[in-house]
Amino acid sequence: MTMFELCLLCPEDRVEVMSDALDALEALSVSVEDADAETAAEQALFGEPGMPAPKDGWLRSRVVALFQDEAGAREAAQLLSAQAFFEGCQIVAVVAVVEQDWVRLTQSQFTPVDITPDFWIVPTWHEPPAQARTIIRLDPGLAFGTGTHPTTRMCLRWIAAHALNGQRVLDYGCGSGILAIGAAKYGAQTIDAVDIDTAAVASSRLNAQANHVTLNAGLPDLAQGVYDTVLANILATPLKVLAPLLCAHVAAGGSLVLAGILDRQAEELQQAYAPYMDLQVSDAQEGWILMTAHARAARN
Repeated sequence: MTMFELCLLCPEDRVEVMSDALDALEALSVSVEDADAETAAEQALFGEPGMPAPKDGWLRSRVVALFQDEAGAREAAQLLSAQAFFEGCQIVAVVAVVEQDWVRLTQSQFTPVDITPDFWIVPTWHEPPAQARTIIRLDPGLAFGTGTHPTTRMCLRWIAAHALNGQRVLDYGCGSGILAIGAAKYGAQTIDAVDIDTAAVASSRLNAQANHVTLNAGLPDLAQGVYDTVLANILATPLKVLAPLLCAHVAAGGSLVLAGILDRQAEELQQAYAPYMDLQVSDAQEGWILMTAHARAARN
């Protein structure tokens, strides 16, 4: 079946209302792009993982809505053009979308990801690379964490480089459960994976089953006592708020591993954690950093 796209140009202050209107007109999907992309006027618009972008759109945004048929796309264009909020906007085109195997196309965009030369994240529809010795099977889903983002990869690299044999591990803000699964693959004995999002908890449980590892997944109150390793790949702001809680969960001589931090945020994280632990930058990739600390060993 051939579907149709309605393409519009909108100023930044009309993107949200236009997107809401297209949703109300039963668009199958609505996407927003920089209309000046790949030109001298291109504008960077970055957000942190799992959080909304800092603005709804660019100075000139290209809004693309997908409709089931041409009649629906053209009717939407006609109705939108008559609204007062359409001032400053422009209908660019209604175009047919070439029929494709969308499942195969989506799958082709997610290929195996190397964490180390022998540690790989592999979607279920791919064969593992020949050199892979440790594998996490993971498909894209609702929860953050597929192994492609630098923050996730740095956490997994840290796990692969450290002996977790027999450890009790906490993955705080577990998302898909990928870090907890990685800890299990590298020898952790007891693993608690917690998140405020019930969809993430469910995702972690399913992904653990798919990878034949055992972990306890639940809401944050599941985390009790102290752990040999505490992992938290969230965002800088909640990490600052959580400093006393996360540090209280680290056992004497244990490790704290934090990600979701931009390189320019290192100092503010160090200051937030200074009363509890001495954070240091231990890895960096594409503008993101991994920060780690060790709790003092207990004195006899």
